[in-house]
Amino acid sequence: MAIDTDTVATTVGVRRLTGRIGAELSGLDLRHVTNTQIAEVRAALLAYRVVFIRRQDLGAREQIEFARRLGPLTQGHPTLPVVDGEELILDLDSLAGGAANHWHTDVTFVDRPPMFSILRALILPEVGGDTLWASTVAAYADLPEDLRQLADQLRAVHSNGHDYARPDVVALRAKIGEARLANLAAFASEVFETEHPVVRVHPETGERALLLGGFAHRLVGHSSSESVDLIRIFQSYVTRPENVVRWTWQEGDVAIWDNRSTQHYAIYDYGEDRRRMQRVTTAGTPIAGLDGRPSVALQGDSALYNLPD
Repeated sequence: MAIDTDTVATTVGVRRLTGRIGAELSGLDLRHVTNTQIAEVRAALLAYRVVFIRRQDLGAREQIEFARRLGPLTQGHPTLPVVDGEELILDLDSLAGGAANHWHTDVTFVDRPPMFSILRALILPEVGGDTLWASTVAAYADLPEDLRQLADQLRAVHSNGHDYARPDVVALRAKIGEARLANLAAFASEVFETEHPVVRVHPETGERALLLGGFAHRLVGHSSSESVDLIRIFQSYVTRPENVVRWTWQEGDVAIWDNRSTQHYAIYDYGEDRRRMQRVTTAGTPIAGLDGRPSVALQGDSALYNLPD
């Protein structure tokens, strides 16, 4: 069932950003949140998919402790190395090649992608570096009935080892630089593949959402060319402007999103300037399609990534 967005929060201020996705929350100090405020943040996440809190004075440990209030944590990433010994944090530093300008849902190449992602801004470029989020629930609802029936039956293989993560090093060296190439090599240092349903049911709201994005690279039972064409069609509904919210960062901002109902895109439009963010994620739950068939891990063991908290 859909969430009643008129009665989401009582002590936390909510300012909606678009008609379909996104809200800015106020009245919060994420270093000191009550159980009531945590419940209201969770309710806002279910209603608005992604929420933003301006100018929070969070350090790494404070970010981790806040995230832990939303659920058990994952490691920072299944393959990318930790920074400063913080195994629960993914450091996204453009100087180290950490720029991912493609639409994706976080870590869908494992069988249990994260539930929530918590991202804070440390260093921002003078201009640019915004992030877009899209509602995959609204995208599914927008599908014509015939496409919806097709999507309901499809399954897709997601991987960190397809062309995005494993470019031809010689051909791309001059275009994307050594730092980016090193980051991509680390990203694909262990290849994961998982078969997911294209349509998932949100375990808390019961809403149906498209589960695709940049790590989905083929459809089960379809050729490569058919897969590309069909994924492109479904993705076009995700990224419709009416399903997207854009956030212009300020240092200290925190974004939290429901990874079960969104995709996002970090815009790489800031040249050689530095952009550094840090992300913490909460552990997801098993995914099943409308027919009850669960996701299936085809390659790679994500057990270490989803360690018990």
